[in-house]
Amino acid sequence: MAYSPDFRAYPAAPSATASAVLDAGLRAYMLRVYNWMASGLLVTGVIATLIAHTSAMNLFYPLVQTPYGMARTAGPLAMISIFAPLAFVLVLSLGVNKLSRSTAQTLYWLFCAAMGASLTNIFLIYTSTSIVRVFFITAGTFAAMSIYGYTTKADLSRWGSFLMMGLIGVILASVVNMFMHSTAMQFIISLAGVLVFTGLTAYDTQRIKATYIQYAYAEGTEQAAKRSVYDALSLYLNFINLFMLLLQLLGTTNRR
Repeated sequence: MAYSPDFRAYPAAPSATASAVLDAGLRAYMLRVYNWMASGLLVTGVIATLIAHTSAMNLFYPLVQTPYGMARTAGPLAMISIFAPLAFVLVLSLGVNKLSRSTAQTLYWLFCAAMGASLTNIFLIYTSTSIVRVFFITAGTFAAMSIYGYTTKADLSRWGSFLMMGLIGVILASVVNMFMHSTAMQFIISLAGVLVFTGLTAYDTQRIKATYIQYAYAEGTEQAAKRSVYDALSLYLNFINLFMLLLQLLGTTNRR
């Protein structure tokens, strides 16, 4: 049974003591969330790099003869890897109240690995130098917005509906541009997407903090352990989407 501390059960304890205990628990919980997120990003990066720089690349993007010479094209395995992360997210989302902690953690690792396989194609489009550069730009932007979301006294909950509308707009515009192939429209989509996901980073960080304070998750409990995976997934998705959008804006195209 999950244990949730109830400070009302100790009326003799000073409120400052209860607050200190809650703050310590919050810091430990947030550290766990960031560790999950960072570990997931590491798995994604390692998988993507290994596939891109080994013979495994031929399994995902085999070389085929074209009128312009030999070129890589997406094979069946690449198409599966592109849609696999979505399947894992759906399973995790639909099973939030049914999955055990170990199952949620296992699905999270599989999702991160599948995401790494799906991102392999960025090494075909952009130079390795620009990928690394944009990654650190993303990391700095993410860290700044997450710190802001954690420390600000402003209520960011009112941002939620606007950010979700912006996200839906970016998705719909991206689908339309798949048929239009407009460079100008893609630039606007990428710019709008960067604004949306920087906002979502601050919003989700404050939401995670507020949820912990509201329910006072006890460190080490089953519920807290499982919830930390889902919270890490939210921040992970913000980071990956922000990285891809910044790569579209700032990445140097591979001309080989």
